[in-house]
Amino acid sequence: MTTVGFVGLGSQGAPIARRIVECGYPLLLWARRANALAPFKDTSAEAVANIAELGARAEHVGICVLDDAGVRQVCEELIPAMRPGGRVAIHSTVHPNTVIELAKQAASRGIALLDAPVSGGGPAAAARTLTVMIGADEQTVAAARPIFETFGGLIVRVGDVGAGQMAKLVNNALMAAHLALAHYGLSAGAALGLDRAALREIVKVSSGRSYGFEVYGRLPAPSAFAHGAKLLAKDVRLLGEVLGADPSFAPFREIAAPFLEFVQKEAANTHATP
Repeated sequence: MTTVGFVGLGSQGAPIARRIVECGYPLLLWARRANALAPFKDTSAEAVANIAELGARAEHVGICVLDDAGVRQVCEELIPAMRPGGRVAIHSTVHPNTVIELAKQAASRGIALLDAPVSGGGPAAAARTLTVMIGADEQTVAAARPIFETFGGLIVRVGDVGAGQMAKLVNNALMAAHLALAHYGLSAGAALGLDRAALREIVKVSSGRSYGFEVYGRLPAPSAFAHGAKLLAKDVRLLGEVLGADPSFAPFREIAAPFLEFVQKEAANTHATP
């Protein structure tokens, strides 16, 4: 079977990697922190000393690190070490131009790069129901699909490299907007004297429902979503950079961005309070 490498064993990357090895693929892992490798001691996954070794031995490498800088840093070491014919799948959410540039670098060495961000989080990865949005040529997608099927439910090619990231940014900007609307809706309900729990139950089964509303409705306080807000703020910003002055971005700027800033300020105030 294809030897798979994986870098980025966080809350989403670790379950993805675990599904890959549990489905029988030889798996090589690299992580900066030794404790990130501990959950794989009961599997056949092998930890390697550095990214270059992982690249030299793997035929397909998944990357699920935090941001553009992290993806670039990994690929800087990975791509030169890989053999021609190998594949790199970027599961992180980054700027489309980042994956386009890296794909050109990889192609110059005979390596295919797939732009393959995912949606659903760790629980979906564990349940093999992640959504995988792919930007790559059809032949490369077909070759990588069996590996993606170990953790993905809906696996969709949306175009060439960069298109997967664009789809993910639109999806995440919509999520941010839905969360913002949930916040404004529940705040309006409080101003009208409505019981929050009762209103939440009504909306969950009525025409105003959304996944964002369900997520926000479960939060004990806006500050509890600080980490998620930080990540979504990054994605909304990236979409703004891609769309520029296009008026289709205006609603995200007006609805989502102020809410995300509010959540992060609330979290900062909470931590600052003795």
